[in-house]
Amino acid sequence: MRPDLLAWQFEHYPLNHADRANLALHAVSVPLVLLGLPTFALALASGRFALAGAGLGLAILAVAAQGRGHRREAHAPAPFLSRGDMLARLMAEQFVTFPRFVLSGGFARAWRSAA
Repeated sequence: MRPDLLAWQFEHYPLNHADRANLALHAVSVPLVLLGLPTFALALASGRFALAGAGLGLAILAVAAQGRGHRREAHAPAPFLSRGDMLARLMAEQFVTFPRFVLSGGFARAWRSAA
């Protein structure tokens, strides 16, 4: 895993999130991940396997959609260093970096700049 992952990711985030369609896709898909992963964990813990599968499937589809959105960007994200790096970066983006990007005004600035 990268040292200072959150700082590194947030520093590069505006460069990799400047296309309006990708921004819109993230605005929809990140909340789906934030809904899907806890649903997966709680449903799995309570033995509700169909619901767990639905939660995991929702999260995977949302992350896959984000990957397609990133292809629209002029600057591609840095390649993953390993599977661990991939998981750490994906979870950091969903739970910390994208919400921070929105709350700091970065999303609004990127949206206006993309117009």
